[in-house]
Amino acid sequence: MEFNNGAELLELCQETGFPISQIMKKREAEFSKISEAEVEKKMRTALEIMRNSAKEPLKNPQKSMGGLIGGEAKLLENHRLSGKSICGTVLSKAMTYAMAVLEVNASMGVIVAAPTAGSSGVVPGVLFALQEEFDLSDEELLNGLYTAGAVGYLLMRNASVSGAEAGCQAEVGAASAMAAAAAVEMMGGSPKMCLWAATGALSNLLGLVCDPIAGLVEAPCQNRNSIGASNALICAEQALAGIHQIIPFDEMAEAMYHVGRCLPFELRESALGGCAGTTSACEKSCKIFGNTEE
Repeated sequence: MEFNNGAELLELCQETGFPISQIMKKREAEFSKISEAEVEKKMRTALEIMRNSAKEPLKNPQKSMGGLIGGEAKLLENHRLSGKSICGTVLSKAMTYAMAVLEVNASMGVIVAAPTAGSSGVVPGVLFALQEEFDLSDEELLNGLYTAGAVGYLLMRNASVSGAEAGCQAEVGAASAMAAAAAVEMMGGSPKMCLWAATGALSNLLGLVCDPIAGLVEAPCQNRNSIGASNALICAEQALAGIHQIIPFDEMAEAMYHVGRCLPFELRESALGGCAGTTSACEKSCKIFGNTEE
């Protein structure tokens, strides 16, 4: 049940009549040489870790190790509950949960790298926002996770999910593509629609640089996770409406990787350019690390 690219994945779905989630589940069982039941057990564990990391900071906000973030998710939650949210329930919740996961990661808590620690809030943000709004079961969320995993696998295989190699477009961008595809499957979309959504998510964040302040996975990473979740919902909505992408998923993955490789070193997780290169960011870095030299 192996597939090397998006085109092969869609062919398998057409031949078997299975959604992407089932193809990925079978692929994982065959590749890992374990039963599908064991695969399911591992995925349920991942889902519970995601749930805890998305919701614990709303009850117990914690400052990050670097002190750059902490408590933002709770502020968003309070704002939504005040009835003054301008984003609506689904988007507001997705943003909140996505930012919460980054708080857990930055305070040395347990998260699921999906596909990386720096982009770990996007997928759970989308999954749990949709679950609460549309009363989805955990089984439906698991299907979404398998679909997200399939997209992540293809991007790891044929492009990159590393900010140091290809910028934040390869981290938050990839996570957004994974979440978009997951959302489409959970909401009843076809395999083609799933990849349309993933393609749109990648194209919208094409060229996004990786510029962590002080070299820490805190800021602007947390805000970008909320952007990734928002982007995923937009692209899923478009795909479910029947809006197809001109560029196929495989070509967009190739384009993302090429753009990433063209980014200068300063914009690929070096903490030397972009947000990290600003005067305020440099001053903050000096305070964190106790370096007062010019």
